[in-house]
Amino acid sequence: MKFGGTSLADVDRIREVARRVKACVDEGNEVAVVVSAMAGTTDQLAKWTSDTALLHDAREYDVVVSAGEQITAGLLALALQDSGVSARSWLAWQIPILSDAVHGNARIEEINCDDIERRFDEGQVAVVAGFQGKGEDGRITTLGRGGSDTSAVALAAALGAARCDIYTDVEGIFTADPRIVAKARKLDRITYEEMLEMASQGARVLQTRSVSLAMNHQVRVQVLSSFSNSMGTLVVDEDEVVEKQVVSGIAYSRDEAKITLVRVADRPGVAAAIFGPLADANINVDIIVQSVSEDGRSTDVTFTVKEADFERAVSVVKTAKRDVGFDRLISDSDVAKVSVIGVGMRSHAGVAQKMFSALAEKGINIHAISTSEIKVSVLISEEYTELALRSLHTAYGLDAA
Repeated sequence: MKFGGTSLADVDRIREVARRVKACVDEGNEVAVVVSAMAGTTDQLAKWTSDTALLHDAREYDVVVSAGEQITAGLLALALQDSGVSARSWLAWQIPILSDAVHGNARIEEINCDDIERRFDEGQVAVVAGFQGKGEDGRITTLGRGGSDTSAVALAAALGAARCDIYTDVEGIFTADPRIVAKARKLDRITYEEMLEMASQGARVLQTRSVSLAMNHQVRVQVLSSFSNSMGTLVVDEDEVVEKQVVSGIAYSRDEAKITLVRVADRPGVAAAIFGPLADANINVDIIVQSVSEDGRSTDVTFTVKEADFERAVSVVKTAKRDVGFDRLISDSDVAKVSVIGVGMRSHAGVAQKMFSALAEKGINIHAISTSEIKVSVLISEEYTELALRSLHTAYGLDAA
């Protein structure tokens, strides 16, 4: 069982989580609980770190920001003990959860569950601080924002758990953001691949790395709300989804920016001259479109980056102008990416055409297109995001009855 920050927002919420855990234990289950920090705590700790030293040591940053999970782990263990459940808290170095030494964005390499499993035999609940690991040098590491999801899935895989329940402030995975699309409906099941695409294309219910980890280790994940008793959404292997929809969901991201290089020299090595420096600057590029320029002798190259990397990307490309040889640079941060996702696309034609027609009917222009085996993404002007989501949701027959 994993509980996010909103589920642990204060002592009353922590007591409610303890009641849920106790109910699960009373059903005869052996339970490990992974906790996030209280809502807003990590942001506050990160701010204090930056206020103290703007150019701070990443190792000390991890020491500070990992403290929030230590607090909730201890409080939840106390709440469980107070309700008559045997429990103890575990920090990453105590288990241990071993990671690489990439501070701020570490990856889990190994988890030794021997001590936790011995305590299971004694009927004890393990309350584990999420988001943190122990690096190769013995120091505390953190797994990146949202990393407690990854902690939970990794622990479930190491324990051979029957299921990993991730409790959030939503009741499951919906066909679209219900705050925007009123007719969005909750899915009973979704495949790992679909969830991975949904997460990477903007749906923020699960951290992308946690979904990838679940898929690689075949961990059945359930996303459900800690504020209700309704069934959630199971994230499972494709074989467990009996009726595969052509499109299962529609995701969006406003965290996008578009850069176009006009009249790029059409010669070998130019693409490497553009995207090599961006990679060296750790700037991730998403959609890439190349087209013939008006003069017919050169090309225009359009690509997208995260909005947070926008200014740096523009600077990097301008610095590389001599090697690239483009005429001018056009940039636009008022764009959004909308994606339709579904494993059923593999066996159905016309999915992209339906998307393009639905957008055209609403007068929405497409700036760029990207596809994969189970996804079609388009870049549009940000002002049309909500209209596009509702129109596509209806076009693919996803509206709730």
